Order: sequence, then C-alpha cells, then structure tokens
Amino acid sequence: MAVYTQLGGEALAELIGHFDVGALISAKGIAEGVSNSNWLIETTGHDGHGARYILTVYEARTEIAGLPFFLGLLDHLAAKRCPVPRTVHDRAGAAFRMVRGKPAALIEFLPGVSVESPTPAQAGAVGAALARLHLGARDFPQNRANSLGPAQWRTLFTACGESGLGSIDPALAGTVARQLERVTAAWPAELPRGVIHADLFPDNVLMLGDEVSGLIDFYFACTDLLAYDVAVTHAAWCFDAAGHRFDAAASAALLAGYDSVRALGAAERAALPMLASAASLRFLATRAYDWLHTPADALVTRKDPLAFARRLAFYADPAQAGIFA
Repeated sequence: MAVYTQLGGEALAELIGHFDVGALISAKGIAEGVSNSNWLIETTGHDGHGARYILTVYEARTEIAGLPFFLGLLDHLAAKRCPVPRTVHDRAGAAFRMVRGKPAALIEFLPGVSVESPTPAQAGAVGAALARLHLGARDFPQNRANSLGPAQWRTLFTACGESGLGSIDPALAGTVARQLERVTAAWPAELPRGVIHADLFPDNVLMLGDEVSGLIDFYFACTDLLAYDVAVTHAAWCFDAAGHRFDAAASAALLAGYDSVRALGAAERAALPMLASAASLRFLATRAYDWLHTPADALVTRKDPLAFARRLAFYADPAQAGIFA
C-alpha cells in the first residue's frame, strides 16, 4: 500500500458519494507497501452507525483489465467463507470507478492486525488459510496469467541494469544472472495449478491472536502453480524481515498447517526448494526495480532488495532442501 495519487477532501467525498455507505467522515493515507494508493475511509455508514472501508486507487503495476478478476475473486472467496473482504459495489452496481483517469475500488474493512514477527502458531494458521483459499477458488470461473512470472523478472532486472544492481550490492548482478538461469531451466510446469494469492506477506494478513481474520491485497492474484504460492508464503513468513534469520519452527508449522487442509503432492513438495528460490527472485526483482525507480516525493517506504537476496542464497543452498521434506 502507498499513496501516489493525491486526492483532496472534496474529491474523496465526491467519490464516496457514489456508494451507499453514508457520508465521508475521514480519510487517512496508508504509507506501507509499494503498488497502489490507499486510504482508510470512515463514513457515517448506510445505517448511520458508522463504517470503515479501504479505498484503493490502482497505479501502473495493477492492470485495469485484471480488476474484474481481482474484485470478483474477493466476492467469490467471501461467499465461500474465506476470510477476505468483499468489494463494495457502487449505486450502479459497478465494482470500481474511475478517478483522475485511474480505477478506484472501495473494499470492506476487516478487523485485525498485521504481525511483524510471526509465531509458529500464526504461521500455521496462515498455511491453513492459504490452503482454504486454494480450495475455495477451485470453481472460480475466471483465469488470469501471472503478470510477474519468470519472463517479467528478467525484464525488471534488465531495466535495473548491471550498474543499478551493482549500486545495491556489487555481487547482485552476477547472482541474479546465475539464479535466473537455474530457476527457469528447472521450472516444474506440470504441477497442480489454480488461483493463487502470490503476495501473502504478513502485511497482507490480518490476525486476531493466532487466528487469521483477513487475507487482503489480492492484486497480484493469478492462475499459477499452487506450490509456488506456498513457496512465496514460506519466504514471507519464515524469516526475519531482513532475511538474516530463518525460523525453522515457523517453517514446519506453516507447511503442516497447509497440509492439514490440502496435502501437498510428492512432486509439489520436491519442487519447493526451487520454487522458493523462484519466489525470492520475484521479490528481489520488484524490490530492486522499486529501489531504483520509486519517485522521491512518493509517500512510500522502499523495501530492501537484499532481504530477498539473502533468502535466495538460503534456498539455493542444497543443504537447506531438507526443510521442505
């Protein structure tokens, strides 16, 4: 989340007026993340008792053509009792509107907090919630290709350039070149596929104690390998934020939580070390690009690319393959 598009009080009030949610009381920009502009919205509520929502204005990285997929998926999963927010449709029934030439959507606000240092119990709950998401989306009728797959990682790294990567770390360009070739050559295309979240970091999960109260930010969701989604979530939840320390207990709990709902197949489990390297490359690519290209005046906190270079080194070490056994 971030704020790139600036909207004043009058513009926000006019936009909120198109929804049956009452009058705008307050709007607070949310600075975390890097992809879209977001506000926490408080209104009088359609019943006069007050209500809270998340308003998102979609920036360049989110495809407008993908919005029916993203927003329809939220409603589909919510109907399956997965802990996801519903889309608030406007008075004409539309899931999103245009503002300043960009699409904007109003999303249900869910209670809970994002944890910075997950416990094994919380990691296990997230693993189970991810598996329920995968099962709940099995009959979702839409498909969407992964817009941040291996080909796009290569494009992003090329846009960074060797000198740009070198400004982040002198060894980074060489590491990227070697690992891209290794991962793309070994990509396991025949594993089970379905709708995946593809970005299930702790800041995209709301917790109430050890229970998952919300899975949010589905704007990288797509149709891809289910085991790749497990690998992304593993990389996100089983290390400290800087990627220095691996939490073996959280790893075991996350995988056990997932298996308790949807058991990974033998081929999926065997592919996890390589897919975890792939997940590390994906976030290394976007973080490196954002590190070098984020506008200086954006209300956003850039994220350290080397946190995923460290994860990549961990997963690429054959001695670590046993963590997925």
